[in-house]
Amino acid sequence: MAVLGGYCEGNSSIAQAWVQQGFQPCFFFTLVPAVTPATSASAAPWSPSTSPAPASTSARSCCPCCWPCSPSAGCCGKWGGPGQLYGYMLLHACLWALSWGCAVALLQLEHTRVLVHDRTRGHGTVLLLFWALAFAAENLTLVCWRSPLWWWACGADPLLSVQVQFGFWLLRYICTFMLFILGMKAPGLPRKPYMLLVNEEERDVENSQVSPRDFRRKLRLLVPYLWPKGNHLLQGLVLFCMALMGLERAINVFVPIYYKNIVNELTEGAPWHTLAWTVCIYVGLKFLQGGGAGSTGFVSNLRTFLWVWVQQFTNRQVQVQLFAHLHGLSLRWHLGRRTGEVLRSVDRGTSSINSLLSYIVFSIIPTIADIVISIVYFTSVFSAWFGLIIFVCMSLYLTLTIFITEWRTKYRRDMNTRDNEAKSRAVDSLLNFETVKYYNAENYEVNRFNDAIVKYQVSEWKVSASLGLLNQTQNLVIGLGLLAGSLLCAYFVTENKLQVGDFVLFGTYIIQLYTPLNWFGTYYRMIQNSFVDMENMFELFHEEQEVKDVVNASDLRLEAGRIEFENVHFSYVDGYGEILQDVSFSVMPGQTLALVGPSGSGKSTVIRLLFRFYDVRGGCIRIDGQDISQVKQVSLRAHIGVVPQDTVLFNDTIANNIRYGRILATDQEVQEAAQAADIHDRICSFPDGYNTQVGERGLKLSGGEKQRVAIARTILKGPRIILLDEATSALDTETERNIQASLAKVCTHRTTIVVAHRLSTVVGADQILVLKDGRIVERGRHEELLQKGGVYAGMWLQQQAGDEGESKERRTEKPPGSKKGP
Repeated sequence: MAVLGGYCEGNSSIAQAWVQQGFQPCFFFTLVPAVTPATSASAAPWSPSTSPAPASTSARSCCPCCWPCSPSAGCCGKWGGPGQLYGYMLLHACLWALSWGCAVALLQLEHTRVLVHDRTRGHGTVLLLFWALAFAAENLTLVCWRSPLWWWACGADPLLSVQVQFGFWLLRYICTFMLFILGMKAPGLPRKPYMLLVNEEERDVENSQVSPRDFRRKLRLLVPYLWPKGNHLLQGLVLFCMALMGLERAINVFVPIYYKNIVNELTEGAPWHTLAWTVCIYVGLKFLQGGGAGSTGFVSNLRTFLWVWVQQFTNRQVQVQLFAHLHGLSLRWHLGRRTGEVLRSVDRGTSSINSLLSYIVFSIIPTIADIVISIVYFTSVFSAWFGLIIFVCMSLYLTLTIFITEWRTKYRRDMNTRDNEAKSRAVDSLLNFETVKYYNAENYEVNRFNDAIVKYQVSEWKVSASLGLLNQTQNLVIGLGLLAGSLLCAYFVTENKLQVGDFVLFGTYIIQLYTPLNWFGTYYRMIQNSFVDMENMFELFHEEQEVKDVVNASDLRLEAGRIEFENVHFSYVDGYGEILQDVSFSVMPGQTLALVGPSGSGKSTVIRLLFRFYDVRGGCIRIDGQDISQVKQVSLRAHIGVVPQDTVLFNDTIANNIRYGRILATDQEVQEAAQAADIHDRICSFPDGYNTQVGERGLKLSGGEKQRVAIARTILKGPRIILLDEATSALDTETERNIQASLAKVCTHRTTIVVAHRLSTVVGADQILVLKDGRIVERGRHEELLQKGGVYAGMWLQQQAGDEGESKERRTEKPPGSKKGP
């Protein structure tokens, strides 16, 4: 029966690569199985396909089965023989079986799913690289033909274990050669290009887990936020924080060492001054390190304090960039998104940036560095067995953590979706407070919100349950690893191979290592959660601007204010009916053009196209001979003033709402604009005057007051072109007449386009266009259109009859409390 030996044979070391005319077996069988499994880690996401599984697939699947058998047979032969079983043999068997198992799994996946990012014909790059490395490794063994340490020099009466290894090597070489040739030819794999496309129906399922490629892509998006551009002070702070992080790693090594020295000096009866000096150094290191994991020490606290400034800079940059980007998106995008959902995504996304940087730079990377340092330290100072135990335990821990965390990511994603729906439903209901009251729909809205909360809590329970499973799995792995290492260390102490202080060092070091490692799962979960939270924000960043300035666009040079529409075609959705069809007209400087027609005829669309909320699908729009698609949007909109039908004011004072027309306007100019809009006296009657808060969307003001504030804002802007989009259609007749008087003052000597519902408001227009189904069916002055007896005349007679009926009804209506006639 074999006995358990060291990691390498005899006096050999893993550092000795070439010994006795060949590779040293300990070195060779440690390096090869450590390199080949790494190639399978770069596998890309998969997309389903319908490729067949030919006979060659079965052959390629069966060939790798001999690889796990070869090192396993060698270990069995050694165990049953009189020799020793060394550590590199066990590592070779485990990693070789794992790597070829992954290869078989990838091979099977290639016949049911297709690599998304792979562009090779035949097999994927991962499998081709893996087979090439495996075949090269088998050929490297031929270099050791003359080495007495290998099978070639086994002699006339070799051990059974050596015979088994040599026989399996021959079988392995043949199978490797066959796999390499078959892999290059790739028979049976489809060559159709569509097999490399992603199935759109599976895209959401694929994205529910963060693949290694996706993880690296998102990390690259974070790198610019790690280095504060243009701020040399903060850049220096980043470098200093990195140096502090390196200092923490060194402290974590020396703390257990000095603890070991204290124990050994106490057991050996060292002089007091030596013991006291060692204790002082140990306590000083603990002060710098903090409570075991370095989370509360002086160095860590100093780094955290300095990093706050970098975090604030990053947070400000992200929010400002995203806010500017949202303002650059089209009106179509804003009309199609819920404000509450967008704000929720922005809030979670910006906060996740700082979390990700903190977790990755100061938690994940230091933890991995501590693991590597511990493996190297225990392998070189104690024994390779300790390094192997730590390596296997850490690998298993990280693998299970990543696997379970990625599995439960879909629950977190679903919970975020439900949360967005609940918050959006609440915002939508509260914004329509008056409508809810009008229809006694309070219970209906409460029930809808309750249903949304219930759905969110179901998803939240799934997240909590999967989190409990992950924590228990991590606890089990950590406990088993600590048990194995402690038993081995205790055994070596009883064999006088290690001292009592070494046992204390191992226990202290491992507990110190496991403490941040226990948080590794939490950090990884937080990183995954932050990535999920950040996805919507990056989607907002990736939203393309529908209306963009052309390269080298010039400013609009406004001279007289002539507006021309030439053969304009437009539709809101490609492939559907056109809203405007071959629309052409001109507005001379200083004139007023009125657009009338039934609802849906395209009147407001003309206003939006002129303000360039959208670009035309055909034709062009010119101002003073300049195509508006070739000028800068800022310069175009600076010369245009708009008074919309539904005026929405900011939740601010009346003065600031008027000043929004020209931000740098003085209080005197604001009051003059209010006087011109005939709202100054009304504002002065309020207790707070111009400092009166208008409420959200201006709900504290009446419709007429809001319209006058909007008119004052436009007067303060002082544009050369005025657009009135049914500015008085929602007002009563008396208020409408007063507003019309104010608008007449605004439009004097300015080019004006009026969208009107009530024809009585545009009888004085220089030109009236009648739109129907997106086409101009009539044009002319008011009198000319009435004489034609066409669409306009019919609309006029219909509205006049309606107005006469309302007037008659008001005359016959008795005041409240009056007595009935006899």
